[in-house]
Amino acid sequence: MAFTNNVMIVRHKLLATLVKLWKEDSLTDKIDRLPIELSPRKSKVMGRCCIHKERAVWKYKSLPLLGFDMNDEKDELAPLSYYAQQAVTRNKNLKENILCVIDEACSSCVQTNYEVTNLCRGCVARSCYMNCPKNAIHFNKKGQAEIDHDLCISCGKCHKSCPYHAIVYIPVPCEDACPVKAISKDEYGIEHIDESKCIYCGKCLNACPFGAIFEISQVFDILQKIKEGKKVVAMVAPAILAQFNAPIENIYGALKAVGFSDVIEVAQGAMETTRIESEEFKERLEEGAPFMTTSCCPSYIELSEKHIPDIKKYISTTKSPMYYTGEIVKKEDPEALTVFIGPCIAKRKEARKYPEFVDYAMTFEEMGSILSGMDIDINTVEPYQMKFKSVMEAHGFAQTGGVTGAVKAYLAQANLNATLVANLDKKNIGLLRLYAKTGKAPSPFIEVMACESGCVTGPCIYNDKVNSVKQMNTELQKMK
Repeated sequence: MAFTNNVMIVRHKLLATLVKLWKEDSLTDKIDRLPIELSPRKSKVMGRCCIHKERAVWKYKSLPLLGFDMNDEKDELAPLSYYAQQAVTRNKNLKENILCVIDEACSSCVQTNYEVTNLCRGCVARSCYMNCPKNAIHFNKKGQAEIDHDLCISCGKCHKSCPYHAIVYIPVPCEDACPVKAISKDEYGIEHIDESKCIYCGKCLNACPFGAIFEISQVFDILQKIKEGKKVVAMVAPAILAQFNAPIENIYGALKAVGFSDVIEVAQGAMETTRIESEEFKERLEEGAPFMTTSCCPSYIELSEKHIPDIKKYISTTKSPMYYTGEIVKKEDPEALTVFIGPCIAKRKEARKYPEFVDYAMTFEEMGSILSGMDIDINTVEPYQMKFKSVMEAHGFAQTGGVTGAVKAYLAQANLNATLVANLDKKNIGLLRLYAKTGKAPSPFIEVMACESGCVTGPCIYNDKVNSVKQMNTELQKMK
């Protein structure tokens, strides 16, 4: 795995260790000692006050990996084995929230957003003082400005008005990363995610330097179903081509080695999405619609429902490739359990909208941890050949411009005027608001994806973003 920071190493290591215990049938027997084994008494603690705090963090980070969150802890004396037992015996993970914050890990970010540095010259203009709406600026004996944080409302006017740039803005990483202001501190300084605002883009997940934000995993629900002998089918997103340094047949073979009954490419469903969306686009233009946007990104759908309802009438009604792939599997065997595997957190939310076709969702990062925990070498497993091979354009859904390219190919309109909105940041969300409000857009076809280069740079990829993009382009070139 191409780790870009230590938080990812910790997350991967913990889940891989839990999976290893599960494989050895010792999860409930040995999990209570895990925090001690991961942080022995004489180990060096980085970023925590003491070894006991570090062990508490290990314990609580295990909860979301087992399918729980902090609200599930009713008794602080309940050991991890109590939750592990529930994880391997429950029928299905039915938690409503997708993400959670580990409060034991969320304790070291700054409580204030603006601070005066020693660059302050104690100037006569005193622009910071004059522009503060709450009289939160006062001056010390040296004439330098200071901020009374009990009065400060973090409006930033002092920061903007200081001619020496002596007042600095100190962002809280997760809050700064969130494009819809869905995460904020409570009275104890702990971050909380507002599910009524969250679009599950996952930007906060990797922005947190302390690894305090986790998704509620379904890994052990899936593994238990496999162990019980159920028919469990892996539906693998097109971005899989960019994740592992091995032939795609080996990657699918590794999933078979995990115990999945079958593997099907979500690119197969993407072909159906392309066909239906292309026909819908033609019909809408003939009916006089000014533009139509794509509909396959679940974060964008959440954005439209929670923040830009006026744009919903311009969004294609075509379902996502995951939906159509699940439909294909269930038509063949209604009793089969389907597991979407991809780089996206929001797919967990989308899956709950279509329980008739999608039972579980898992990320590439989780997949990598499972392979590590089960000691499956992706380079030496028996390769698995797909029964149905999807076209290049369908695999292209994984990157920015991929949906557009597929629609162009289907309609045989190479010169189709299209706009690519890649990365749902504050700027692009503002543009979408403008399109919705005015009913005007720069082109009739607008492709919207939450991640900067498409799904290949999603929040839960296994490869790093740069190499993921390069590898995806290389694999697509081979298909031409």
